[in-house]
Amino acid sequence: MVNMERHHCSYAVILLLSLIIILGLISFSLCFAAEFKRSKKEDLRFNGKLCYLAGSQGFDLGVAALVFLFIAQIIGNLLVCCKFWSRSHERGCKTKQPKIVIISLVLSWISFGVTIILLGAAASMSKSQPYGEGWLDGECYVVKDGIFLGSAILILITLGTTISSIIITIRRRQAEKEGRKVHAQAESA
Repeated sequence: MVNMERHHCSYAVILLLSLIIILGLISFSLCFAAEFKRSKKEDLRFNGKLCYLAGSQGFDLGVAALVFLFIAQIIGNLLVCCKFWSRSHERGCKTKQPKIVIISLVLSWISFGVTIILLGAAASMSKSQPYGEGWLDGECYVVKDGIFLGSAILILITLGTTISSIIITIRRRQAEKEGRKVHAQAESA
């Protein structure tokens, strides 16, 4: 029965890892597409001293990329936290949390935060900017070349650090379980 539970758990982890990867790659693809669908300088219109910028598909693509990235980040961090929690409360034993997992999670959240800021601002600038309203203080702004691509690269960094922390946590837990089995067999012999 224990073997069946372990396989069920490993299938769930593989399924969640696959989901995280798919969501991250969708977010990356949407950022890549947003770079080519964003508003350009040529789309900017002036009416005397007021400006107008029509909305672009970059807004919708950017917002969708944010949503997919957010979901992937939350699922990944919940998976790491569940593995930490279950390991630290298993049989009342206290285990040390590996520093590399914590560092990886911190890097993941830093790149996630920077990505959210860049992608959110770029998507917001890609929204329609009517005459007299603009994006900020009544002025129109256009997203610079490469901002969406930079966000896409940060998404890959976020995805990579999140997945690495999950894999390290799972491997460490498996090694601890095998160590306990060997220890238990040595005591019974």
